[in-house]
Amino acid sequence: MDAQPSGVLAAGAPPGGPTFDVGAGGPPVPETLADTGLSAGFVADLLLRALHTRGATSGGDLAGIVCLPFTVLDDILMVLQQRRMVEVRGTAGHARSAYVFDLSHLGTERALASMAATQYVGPAPVTLKAYEAGVARQSVHNVHLTRDAIHAGFRGLVVTPTFLDRLGPAINSARSLFLWGDAGNGKTLIAETIAALLGGAVYVPHAVLVDGQIIMVYDPVHHHPPVEDEGRDAVAPGDSLWRADAPTFDRRYVRCRRPTVITGGELTFEQLELRHDPVSRVYQAPVQVKANNGVLILDDFGRQRVEPRALLNRWMIPLEQRRDYLALHTGTKFTMPFDCLLVFATNLDPAELVEEAFLRRIRYKIEVKGPDRGQYAEMLRRCCDERGIVFDPTAVDHLYARYYGTQGLEPRACHPRDVADHVCDVARYYGRERSLERSMLDRACESYFLMEAG
Repeated sequence: MDAQPSGVLAAGAPPGGPTFDVGAGGPPVPETLADTGLSAGFVADLLLRALHTRGATSGGDLAGIVCLPFTVLDDILMVLQQRRMVEVRGTAGHARSAYVFDLSHLGTERALASMAATQYVGPAPVTLKAYEAGVARQSVHNVHLTRDAIHAGFRGLVVTPTFLDRLGPAINSARSLFLWGDAGNGKTLIAETIAALLGGAVYVPHAVLVDGQIIMVYDPVHHHPPVEDEGRDAVAPGDSLWRADAPTFDRRYVRCRRPTVITGGELTFEQLELRHDPVSRVYQAPVQVKANNGVLILDDFGRQRVEPRALLNRWMIPLEQRRDYLALHTGTKFTMPFDCLLVFATNLDPAELVEEAFLRRIRYKIEVKGPDRGQYAEMLRRCCDERGIVFDPTAVDHLYARYYGTQGLEPRACHPRDVADHVCDVARYYGRERSLERSMLDRACESYFLMEAG
């Protein structure tokens, strides 16, 4: 390194970086620059932008910001010092990781030039090759759920064994599923339960580098810590890499539950493509990339501002090839893995949404019907138990006779929950105990069902 100081600032294609085995504890901590898959020039510019943004910063803190060990950064900082772009302002200890680094005039000029290309400061990205390998090793297609596991996983829902036996193969296919039926029968809840059943932890990179451009993948809205990690004092980017409880895997990744990404009527074509921020010059990954290794739920299908046929056309190639085609604003086109169970949920008639040829491309089509009387009674009993309401089986007879009978309403899976909630509201208003007593039940139902029917 010392013999070729100019190499730190030279352009060059990153070599790709190592792959990892999920079962062995995730991506290993890189020990050398080659292990990162990044060029020295790229990391040097990232450090210069960090110093320009943060000001004088210790070596250990710089390592925390870019999520790379200081041993990987030290040679680059040494060369930046030799090039008179970085200066040492002081030290809090004898090790170089305790040195406080700052930009010189030359370093500031170089940082500003770098920021003209991108203002990104944060965890170093992983290469596209490393990302593809990681997605493949964590693929949702590798998950297999037995019949017993699926039936156990749906214990919290009142559904028939026949329905679950239709759903099970669709889950294990990890490709595409069309859930259709009347509103309020639990299609979204079923889709979310499927996502929870897949289980396991995956490693999601903060960002991916493609043709010199940074694409943000990790999104705290969709990527959550595994249950076993909840409550822990997580080490965030910017924290010291030398904490005793620091992760033992590459900190450019975040350990997460298999993601569940839900999008509904607000979905537009723009959300399915890379979104480039003209100010920061950083890309946000589309929803299907954030859902990789997990489940992507398209709720209220058919109510988007995009025509259903056009939307299905957009998904056809990714569904068949398990790869999605994206483009940078520079014109560069590339592919990214499409590794998610895609679930369409709608309360519209499928035959009116798209033609049969399009529906054939979706592997499984399952109708979610309303509850029968026995299921309805069990749902109401569970809802009453959860809310401290004494369950009365005759209340179901009353509901069916007065509301589902004379008014012609169709029972929905959401009705027991909502009626129980209304009973609680009525009881609170009158200062009475929660119960399914007729007058209280009727007050709850009249406001709920009339509002729904009207």
